[in-house]
Amino acid sequence: MRSTKRSLLGAALATAATALVAIGVTAGPAQAAPSAPSLNPTAAATLAADLDSAGSYRDARTGDMVVTVTTEARARRVRDAGGTARIVQFSGSQLRAAFDVLNRDALIPGTAWSIDPTSNQVVVSTDETVTGATRTALTAVTDRLGAKVRIESTPGVLSRFVAGGDAIYGSGSRCSLGFNVTDGTYAYFLTAGHCGNTVNTWYTDGGQSQAIGDTLGSSFPGDDFALVGDTNDIPRPGSVQLYNGSYQDITTAGNAFVGEQVRRSGSTTGLFGGQVQALNATVNYQEGSVFGLIKTNVCAEPGDSGGALFDNNIALGLTSGGSGNCSTGGTTYFQPVTEALNVYGMNVY
Repeated sequence: MRSTKRSLLGAALATAATALVAIGVTAGPAQAAPSAPSLNPTAAATLAADLDSAGSYRDARTGDMVVTVTTEARARRVRDAGGTARIVQFSGSQLRAAFDVLNRDALIPGTAWSIDPTSNQVVVSTDETVTGATRTALTAVTDRLGAKVRIESTPGVLSRFVAGGDAIYGSGSRCSLGFNVTDGTYAYFLTAGHCGNTVNTWYTDGGQSQAIGDTLGSSFPGDDFALVGDTNDIPRPGSVQLYNGSYQDITTAGNAFVGEQVRRSGSTTGLFGGQVQALNATVNYQEGSVFGLIKTNVCAEPGDSGGALFDNNIALGLTSGGSGNCSTGGTTYFQPVTEALNVYGMNVY
């Protein structure tokens, strides 16, 4: 009887094994649960806002999106979403409060500031004109904010890059075309607002023999973008000049993120690349303050104003201004292109 039971049990197990193979299940060690998918930049930014984070950024070493948080509970939410969490001292609301104080009390020409998620501080940049009484006025504000703020000096003078890929010319000005855009019926292009403020009609050459468009709208200071409309049938491809005989096709517009590798095309210096360092920067030019800019370590020089900032086929920004040059390096700020597109009801193509 006992041997019969063993035979029946063996047959039952063999039948069960056959059934498992038939439905695609094989014997083997227990499998670990699949890991959460890696965060993309858009999802990281959304999660950062939800968690009162001081920001997210791409880690230069690993390529992972990092979200800064102030508690372990919030760090677990980041990890569960597939991101890398970093616990820091200050929350987003704390640093934004310090940022707002600077925007209210320290709009001093030659200064700029932005929230740096990598250092968990508001970084205040000063050019070489901020000395004496103006330096004292600035530190009177920053001292009140303590460790939330760090001051750093930048070489040269912070200025608009007037004088943007292809060159465009107006009365006494040379700038750069940013992106060709459309409302679905007609063609236009975007450039810097500080260029559009001073020029009514734009030309393809310094002798002003061939007109390419009239300024239809311009915003500076506050913002730094302008819209120029067609005046003739010059071809307007949806691409950016790379200054090596080739062009980068632009098919969409997007929002930059900290740590993103980007390129900038302008008519003075051609093509240069670098990295996004901060978003929502305030820049205080002699002519007025501009808010919500993209801060980068990409160089630019006068005449590059209005030129295109892009990441492969994604339009990101329009060259506004900065300090330094393309021989020794510098800091350049860009107007986010999505804001200009929304204001004018346009799309890149």
